[in-house]
Amino acid sequence: MQDIIRYSVDADGIATLTIDYPGKTMNVIDGDFMGSLSAGIDRVVADPAVKGAILTSAKDAFVAGADLLAMEANLDSMNNDPIDVLVEKCASLSQLVRRMETCGKPFAAAINGVAMGGGFELCLGCHYRVASDSPSLVLGLPEVQVGLLPAAGGTQRLIRLMGILGAMPYLMEGRHVSAAKAKEVGMIHAVVPATELLAAAKKWLLETPTAIQPWDVKGFKIPGGGPLDARVAPSFVVGNTLLQANTYNNLPAPLAIQSCLYEGAQLPIDKALRIESKYMASLTRGTVSRAMVRTLFVNKSKAEKGMHRPAGFAPFKCRKLGMIGAGMMGGGIALVAAQRGIQVVLIDRDQAAAERGKGHAEKVLKRLIEKGRSTQAKADAILALITPTTDYELLRDADMVVEAVFEDRAIKAEVTRRLDAVLPEHCVLATNTSALPISLLAQATQRPERFIGLHFFSPADRMPLVEVIRGQKTSDATLAQALDFIAQLKKTPIVVNDSRGFFTSRFIGAFVDDSIGMVAEGIAPALIENCARHVGMPVGPLAITDELSIELSVHAGEAQAREFPDTYKPGRSVPVLKQLFEQGRLGKKMGQGFYDYDATGKRLWKGLANLYPLRAHQPDPHDMRQRILYVQAVEAARAMEEGVLLAPADGDVGAILGVGFPAYTGGPFCFMDGIGIAAFVTEADRLADLFGEHLRAPQLLRDMAAKGETFYGHTARKMPA
Repeated sequence: MQDIIRYSVDADGIATLTIDYPGKTMNVIDGDFMGSLSAGIDRVVADPAVKGAILTSAKDAFVAGADLLAMEANLDSMNNDPIDVLVEKCASLSQLVRRMETCGKPFAAAINGVAMGGGFELCLGCHYRVASDSPSLVLGLPEVQVGLLPAAGGTQRLIRLMGILGAMPYLMEGRHVSAAKAKEVGMIHAVVPATELLAAAKKWLLETPTAIQPWDVKGFKIPGGGPLDARVAPSFVVGNTLLQANTYNNLPAPLAIQSCLYEGAQLPIDKALRIESKYMASLTRGTVSRAMVRTLFVNKSKAEKGMHRPAGFAPFKCRKLGMIGAGMMGGGIALVAAQRGIQVVLIDRDQAAAERGKGHAEKVLKRLIEKGRSTQAKADAILALITPTTDYELLRDADMVVEAVFEDRAIKAEVTRRLDAVLPEHCVLATNTSALPISLLAQATQRPERFIGLHFFSPADRMPLVEVIRGQKTSDATLAQALDFIAQLKKTPIVVNDSRGFFTSRFIGAFVDDSIGMVAEGIAPALIENCARHVGMPVGPLAITDELSIELSVHAGEAQAREFPDTYKPGRSVPVLKQLFEQGRLGKKMGQGFYDYDATGKRLWKGLANLYPLRAHQPDPHDMRQRILYVQAVEAARAMEEGVLLAPADGDVGAILGVGFPAYTGGPFCFMDGIGIAAFVTEADRLADLFGEHLRAPQLLRDMAAKGETFYGHTARKMPA
């Protein structure tokens, strides 16, 4: 077993257990970690000279939570264990923490950095918790965000510290807090300067130690009342209603957490911890938690660590960014870059337009100050890095340029030629586009090997995803530099091969196009919108179209038809969109589209029924929900079949983070694996028979079904090199 936790005892009888996992940048919890902690607890208990112990970390962070690779390796075996075995596995860390807090000697957690998930549960098991005042330190239990619950006592200890009502937001939503906020709400006992952290923990152990947690004291009652208390009971009634309204029963973790709180709060701590372990086992057996862990934790982390970065290139750091186009997208990218300390030259066709782009950053920063999340001094420093101008000459020493002008090939070509005249040889030129092929746009440059696509999502200062599109001539060095730049911006990349629409645009396009096509079929618009919400889409497809603008959709289709006359195929939505456009219904910005908008809100336009009379017999809502999910998954499979996607992880991360595919599915490829490829093909074919050939499963899926292959796990198909 590795020496993960160093053990020492000072002259005053205080043991220090210092967590320092060898070969890892952050401390993580796995079997070896638990073995090392168990041995440390044994030494504390066995040594009569030891009065108490400090648990701390030698790394910048305390403990980040579960080990990524170990978790991935176990994802496919979760369903194979008998339920009693699975419960014991889920209870292993919980039992260890419980042994620590009942061993008879006091433990103090000296929290020097980030403590999340199981890392914070370790702290909760200590009798005293003191944190450093580091601004980067955050504490929390985010397990619900990946379909799980805090299973090392988090649900039970937090309610016994804060009360049920106080703990609910942190458990049900996975909120994290600063050290100061954690002390304010009762999660920890004290906050001190980093240099005084160990001394503060030791002082408590020497002066006021207790080896008994409050909940182990006879007569303990939960602060604020138990679940049957009149002050608390309504929160469970309302909570169930809100869960149904917000999740449509697609997410089992919030309900499991709520059940842990309700049941566990009525029991002694040991029985309550057993309840927690049983609910954790039920979650790990389901497809939702495995899918969410795989995509939102494993795949996302791999993407951010550069799983597609070509080897052999020195790390790149952008010092000066050229941002061409100062609209909302360009202004957002400029802000993000400046927030990371990058000097930004923000260029537009006239000075006023460039200044408006910087104005966007000013407005965002002002809102952050008003919310207490920044200061005027920080905002001023960020804004000082953004230079609005019309002068391309300022880019002669740029490290990176992102062009985000109007989605028109001729305009982009003109900008590219101007950039070619001034950019240094090492500079990468990236075009921000949602659909235009990169290899086509690269024809305007004299160095296509340094040209790449970076598809940012709006609003760029908030959306986490960047779709990286490699053109036919894009070099490995350029891809490596682009990925390093995205990492510098602290965003999540996916990498795809060049194709019209790439992955994300064609993926969400399949959903929107088919849904608008349903209107023409005589399917009730309200049924379309409601079924989309019920399967977990954040916004209905008709509302999405209004937001993006019907006018823009029509013009984009016309541009595609002009640009690609031999390959363009008008979607099922085109006749509907044109008809609304001709009636002056241009979308939300004009107050009328699929919806009518006024000061009181929005309502579906009643005139749609005159244009497209409703069927006498509407489709079954179950079939509608299936259609909405399957039309997207089938399109994802086609993108994989055509070689647009490099790996299923890119499709899953891109679908959820980029265009709002339901997170509980884990993305289209996790969704297909969870159903089973053969079963997916059967259902897709049934839907195709009902609604049209665009729902027919492609040959790739038929071949995989015949071979018993999946996209992930031990039976995963081999990806092309």
